[in-house]
Amino acid sequence: MSLALIVILPFLGAMLPALMIRAGRNACALATGTATLLAFALLLVHAPAVVLRGEVVQAGWQWLPGLGLNVNFFLDGLGFLFATLILGIGLLIIIYARFYLAKEDPMGSFYSYLLLFQGAMVGIVLSDNILLLLVFWELTSLSSFLLIGYWKHLPEGRQGARMALTVTGAGGLAMIAGMLLLGHIAGSYDLSVILQHGEAIRESELYLPALVLILAGCFTKSAQFPFHFWLPHAMAAPTPVSAYLHSATMVKAGLFLMARMWPVLAGTEAWFYLVATAGLLTMVIGAFIALFKDDLKGLLAYSTVSHLGLVTMLFGFGTPMAAVAGVFHIINHATFKAALFMNAGIVDHEAGTRDIRRLGGLVFLMPISATLATLAAASMAGLPLLNGFLSKEMMLHEAAHTAWAGQGWLVPLLATVGALFSVAYSFRYILHVYFGRRRDDYPHPPHDPPAGMWLPPALLVVLVVLIGLFPETMAGTLVRATAAAVIGGPVPDFHLSIWHGFTPALGMSAVAVAVGLLLILSYPRVRALWQAGPHPEAKAMFDATLGGALALAQRFTHGLHNGSLQRYLAFAVAAMVLAGFVAFSGAPHEAGTRALLPMQPVAVVAWVLLLGGCMLTVVFFRKRLLSVLVVGTVGLIVCVAFIYLSAPDLALTQISVEVTTVILILLALYFLPKESPVSSTVRAQPLRHLRDALLALAAGGGMAAVSWAMMTRDGVSLSDYYLENSVSGGGGTNVVNVILVDFRGFDTFGEIIVLGIAALAIFALLDGALHGRVGRRLSAWTPDLPVSVDRHPIIMVVATRVMLPLALLVGAYIFLRGHNQPGGGFIAALVVSIALIMQYMASGFAWAAQRVRVKYHAMIGGGVLVAVATGVGAMVLDRPFLTSAFTHVHLPVVGEFELASAMAFDAGVFLTVVGAVMLALANLSRMGRWTAHRPVNKMAMDVDPSAAPYREHH
Repeated sequence: MSLALIVILPFLGAMLPALMIRAGRNACALATGTATLLAFALLLVHAPAVVLRGEVVQAGWQWLPGLGLNVNFFLDGLGFLFATLILGIGLLIIIYARFYLAKEDPMGSFYSYLLLFQGAMVGIVLSDNILLLLVFWELTSLSSFLLIGYWKHLPEGRQGARMALTVTGAGGLAMIAGMLLLGHIAGSYDLSVILQHGEAIRESELYLPALVLILAGCFTKSAQFPFHFWLPHAMAAPTPVSAYLHSATMVKAGLFLMARMWPVLAGTEAWFYLVATAGLLTMVIGAFIALFKDDLKGLLAYSTVSHLGLVTMLFGFGTPMAAVAGVFHIINHATFKAALFMNAGIVDHEAGTRDIRRLGGLVFLMPISATLATLAAASMAGLPLLNGFLSKEMMLHEAAHTAWAGQGWLVPLLATVGALFSVAYSFRYILHVYFGRRRDDYPHPPHDPPAGMWLPPALLVVLVVLIGLFPETMAGTLVRATAAAVIGGPVPDFHLSIWHGFTPALGMSAVAVAVGLLLILSYPRVRALWQAGPHPEAKAMFDATLGGALALAQRFTHGLHNGSLQRYLAFAVAAMVLAGFVAFSGAPHEAGTRALLPMQPVAVVAWVLLLGGCMLTVVFFRKRLLSVLVVGTVGLIVCVAFIYLSAPDLALTQISVEVTTVILILLALYFLPKESPVSSTVRAQPLRHLRDALLALAAGGGMAAVSWAMMTRDGVSLSDYYLENSVSGGGGTNVVNVILVDFRGFDTFGEIIVLGIAALAIFALLDGALHGRVGRRLSAWTPDLPVSVDRHPIIMVVATRVMLPLALLVGAYIFLRGHNQPGGGFIAALVVSIALIMQYMASGFAWAAQRVRVKYHAMIGGGVLVAVATGVGAMVLDRPFLTSAFTHVHLPVVGEFELASAMAFDAGVFLTVVGAVMLALANLSRMGRWTAHRPVNKMAMDVDPSAAPYREHH
């Protein structure tokens, strides 16, 4: 359970900053840090078992076992390392951001986004189910979008966020397909099971497509060539975001997944050539571009791309020792790169610029920041006595013993080239920013920041030095535990130390340092040569590709979507008919075995009336009032058919729905012309009418054929189960109602939520129509309708007053009997709604609204909450959601009767339906009042004094 709590805590904590910001910035940061600190403390509790004893901690429960989606978590060495980086560095970033963000920056939103991202990342590294991992994977893309685009007023921030979401989101979609293939091969979606089937996965014919798709997700997330371009443009985010996402978390998610899948995907030629090649190219290209970037964060961004390529290359080699080197460099890179990103933010914050060309000599003005930056950048360069040197040496050693396509010199050469560029841009960061002559044209007078900004990177720099001096003591145990989880077997014997003797790797490292230093000493000439050459811009290629795809999509979309609903419906119906025909013709068929029932004259008459009503609707559809009445008649005939077929529940529902919808449609028709206009274009399209007729015949005939086939064949149906268990399982003899409130209660729950949302959407649309330009047009519109002196006829008023208590009594009766007899909350709600609608129609909306003081929004919400409470009550009693409980009670006068919890759920349905219907009526009536320009009647049967006949009479 503690593993799930580690994942959940950041998500729960994400609510705190938005609330605590009202208490001040310190309280907001403290609340954010507390959530992360608690999760970090829970993680460290498992350190002895996971890191020291090599155990695997597991927790979880089944969620959707039929789909293989289980909420399972497990913690091994690999998950522990990444969770430590996520939560530990995250804690430092929270402190740093408190002092970095300006007063006008909404700190509550920032910390909420940060914790959402943090929770998603922890979820990725602790998931023991690949489907659950995919959910968290996509959450990182969405939450990083919010973080990168945090400064919404900056166009580059918005563009960087969109680019990151587009690239990583596309890769995530590919990875979903790859993970599904992987789970199919292994026969399970649990990672702990998949990791035991490495041999079967590698031998499967689906291995290569699964590998390519999964690597697409990893490469896009970790900015591997050719997807590297999004990461530098994400630097438009605030520096705390860059320091967190692009040193220890988001970009390392791809590395984590490659490491996690290493036991089952590595060890093949496809893995080597895809992963090692991509990593090697990314390392060299990223380092080369970084050397010529003038923006500090741009330089660090491309250096991050290069180091991510380095780790990817090591994992791609596929050897256990290369995996060890990759794990070690993940630790080292996170420490020095997070420190450098925070240092770049300090320079920008205090000097007012990140442009290297406007900096220099800061060592005299910012000595603390200069010391921290020098140590971190020296580690990034791979200089001795710092942690970056150790993992760089291990990388060069593995590269020296790796051949690509039979060429043993290619990988060592390119690895050395990447290393020397790394030395060059690291020295440029140190020398061109902090050393050299002091300037007098800084945008702001530079000085060291407050301790809250330099202490977090200082703690990381301390780790850089300590791991460099005492590698085995500081990191040996963690590296072994992590490497064991990556390799999935025994870890090769190794010892982390500063000196390994004179080796080829040491010689390659010496060459890299010497040439890199030479490059930076002759930087003006090197830069001139670079500027003279071609500069292919990945972002320009991306923009051109995206623009071309957008233009093609618009051309295609505009060709299909011309605004005609008839056309869209024709495409949809044609597609369904075609799909049905293909399915029908793709299998053999036999005649049905069930005997046909004799045709009754009543059924024939009803069928002819139904067919005639449908035809009249088609013929008179432009005469709106007549077509609504005909459609209502069709509904009533269907209601009679339900009665004939012994379905009284459906008949009651149908007739209630028909009456309610016809009344609401008639009210809406008040704002429309009596007839739909007929354009000359429509008159000149007889082929379209023929098309529609053929489609209608094909669709109708297809449905008739399917119905015929189903009814003339024997089959097994769920209805037998419902009939057998309705009383014993749901406590009701009305099987339909028991299905709605018990067996399929979750479906009904979803339907009332959809109904409530639809009612609120209607309210929003019609409420918007009462404001702005539409509202002014409605206000000025006077409908061309005859005005009656007797606005509220006495006969209708009296009739509806008499009907109201009777209708309410009928509604209560239908509601109470619904569990055992035809009825229920939905039908009762429609009956009550009709009774209320009649009151509004009889005496006017304003008059009725003054007397029925009900908040229909609240009624909808209350209904949903009642339904939720019913379902949760079942869960509290350790029963499935919305499971009914029932008992029989005996009272002295009343006698014995049944009580069922389903009645509470039905009450929720009742409230939601009444609220939705009345909210739609209320808004239509508001629009009617807006255009009526008449005073509100004070009595139920007021005569309109503005009407012409009244004036003439007086």
